Amino acid sequence: MKGCFDFTVDELGPRKVLSPIHLSTEEEDYQANYVRDGERIQYDIDRKEGEADLDCAKNLIQKAGPREYIYFNPKHVNAGICTCGGLCPGLNDVVRAIVRCLYNRYGVRRIRGIRFGFKGFFSDMGFDTLDLTPALVDDIHKTGGSFLGTSRGGGDRVMDIVDAIEALNMNMLFIIGGDGTQRGALEVAEEVEKRGLKVAIVGVPKTVDNDLVFIQRSFGFDTAVQKATEAVSAAHMEARSHINGIGLIKLMGRESGFIATATALASHEANFCLIPEVPFDLEGPEGLLTHLENRIHSSHHAVIIVAEGAGQDQLNATNEKDASGNKKLGDIGIFLRDKINQYFKEKNIHINLKYIDPSYQIRSAPAAPTDSIYCERLGNNAVHAAMAGKTKLVIGLVHDKYVHLPMRLVIARRNTVNPEGSLWRDAMDSTGQPVLMVNDKAKFQHKK
Repeated sequence: MKGCFDFTVDELGPRKVLSPIHLSTEEEDYQANYVRDGERIQYDIDRKEGEADLDCAKNLIQKAGPREYIYFNPKHVNAGICTCGGLCPGLNDVVRAIVRCLYNRYGVRRIRGIRFGFKGFFSDMGFDTLDLTPALVDDIHKTGGSFLGTSRGGGDRVMDIVDAIEALNMNMLFIIGGDGTQRGALEVAEEVEKRGLKVAIVGVPKTVDNDLVFIQRSFGFDTAVQKATEAVSAAHMEARSHINGIGLIKLMGRESGFIATATALASHEANFCLIPEVPFDLEGPEGLLTHLENRIHSSHHAVIIVAEGAGQDQLNATNEKDASGNKKLGDIGIFLRDKINQYFKEKNIHINLKYIDPSYQIRSAPAAPTDSIYCERLGNNAVHAAMAGKTKLVIGLVHDKYVHLPMRLVIARRNTVNPEGSLWRDAMDSTGQPVLMVNDKAKFQHKK
């Protein structure tokens, strides 16, 4: 996303406490170095030949990492951690990393786990907090789900959340969740500021959809693609083993088709990939069903990957929202399954369709090694940011560097697959599907 952006990160005040982490301030002495606030990376690195640089004085992003001087005295820190929203591979890895960094690196001894997301702050829910230590969380990364428990919603009860933060005497809170969660986290941080409280609110971006803007990759995505690829492989084997077999796999992706696209590339076995960003017709000479029939006649089997948010224009929208504020979607998987069966039945063409929805199996899986490494580093950098008194930020990965990103920017919009970009182009090369499966291509042409 091009443009000029203000990546300034809010701070609670001047840092006067010498960090208990002993690092170096010198170069080439074989010791890890502290990170200085002046260390930045350039956000927009793409250039066309002859294109002038944007005049953006603030288009630099602050690097994450341990500072030589910190804001909080570790002996006075009372930290909280909560996981919000749906399950995602790596949640436990992040919790483990935060606890171990606070306890082992900074000497913090008061760390509380908030049970079941934002709802764990509400007295009427009756959930006690958990006292967290390295011994308690040492093995939680080996299992999926959330050790702390999670829930959707509750982020709109800002006053109650901040009341609980005050009552618990917390001065830093780590909130692990997606864009809806981080939107709630920002509102909490703003209310904390209004009350004059010195509480650092730091977010760790969690969404298997990989749809947080500015962030190169959200944790859980690699694991999701790995597990989804296994489902596609099973569907492909089923399809090839039957007369005119069709494998239909529905994957996560409400508004962004990154999982479906990456899975199509990783599996090499999908013939059609349907994502929210690219429209398609079902009927007609250029519609999906016609192309699917042609595929069956030529190869006698087919595999279709569909993201959950694809083709919603063909379903009866309710405009209802879930507890997280997301629009409730029609079930495109069941819809396609029934339409495909009906189409070939009317054509008197025998098919054998197998429908697979591995979504919850994927969400609850333990993190793959790449995600586990990523989560460890996200959690560590979240702690370094909070101890330095930085707030209203999420830890992100930009150009392979860990950075501080203001929450207000991360929640501004969702990241989506660019239908004209190289990722989608390569996915189409992998599937062999038409560029657009629509009957009236003229209405999708850009105006010059």
